Amino acid sequence: MAKKPRILVGQVAAITGAARGIGKATAQAFAREGMKVAIGDLDADLAEQTAAEIGPNAAGFALDVTRRDSFEAFVDAAEERFGPLDVLVNNAGIMPLGRFIDEDDATAIRMIDINVHGVILGMKIALPRMMARDRGHVVNISSQAGKYGAPGGATYSATKHAVVGLTEAVRGELHIDRSNVELSYVMPFVVDTELGAGTGEAFGLKHLRPEQVADAIVHAIQYRVVDVWVPRSSHRTQRLNQVLPRRISERIARAMKADRVLMGADKQARAAYELRAARSEPGLEPADEPRRLAS
Repeated sequence: MAKKPRILVGQVAAITGAARGIGKATAQAFAREGMKVAIGDLDADLAEQTAAEIGPNAAGFALDVTRRDSFEAFVDAAEERFGPLDVLVNNAGIMPLGRFIDEDDATAIRMIDINVHGVILGMKIALPRMMARDRGHVVNISSQAGKYGAPGGATYSATKHAVVGLTEAVRGELHIDRSNVELSYVMPFVVDTELGAGTGEAFGLKHLRPEQVADAIVHAIQYRVVDVWVPRSSHRTQRLNQVLPRRISERIARAMKADRVLMGADKQARAAYELRAARSEPGLEPADEPRRLAS
């Protein structure tokens, strides 16, 4: 018997990094489902603008996911405005690209702070509230780079691999605790956003639209899907790679140019994003050297 989709009308969601890209598309998708959405972003003005575009069931708030006080204030504000939190989407993340040996330490530390510690903080803040009510769903945005490891994005791949492991481990703890709180992690291919600007394409895999990822997130919540591949066809490729000898799977990846998706990124097309990512923390200013932007 097929599962019945969970009804999302009236549920309260909070999304990090939601003023643009996947986060914004997810907020719009949630609103279409009748949900109330809190949009958190380092750019508070843009978060409020995005919320105004969506309508009265959305609100924008300032959020720095690397600071507990900021994250707690965001969740508190969301619950004060809309009611108890049903869904948290840990979406905020940055992806500076370049050869690993050329990456400066400040770039690596900032990436880990946002992509990993930001997810950890969000879960630590949201889960106790959800567990007290024995309901809720946390969705963590990972990447297929977190499964395969993408040349040109080594530290980024490491952070997204951490998100997968973190989600699986905490899900196991919730099962031991007999909690009904759900966890999911989403692994999209490259998405056509500012973060994905200038990246290449693998044979048979085109860049995704943010709306495709947003729809997959909605589906995961409705049907309680744990590991979410976008597009779904990429999961079949992953299963095939698991049974093939490494030398063959790597040869196939090279033939598909999968190893060049991030490594061959157009630096000029990514310049604006790399600069914004480097300034993602007000106290961290990029140096004049191009290598400081992981180019």
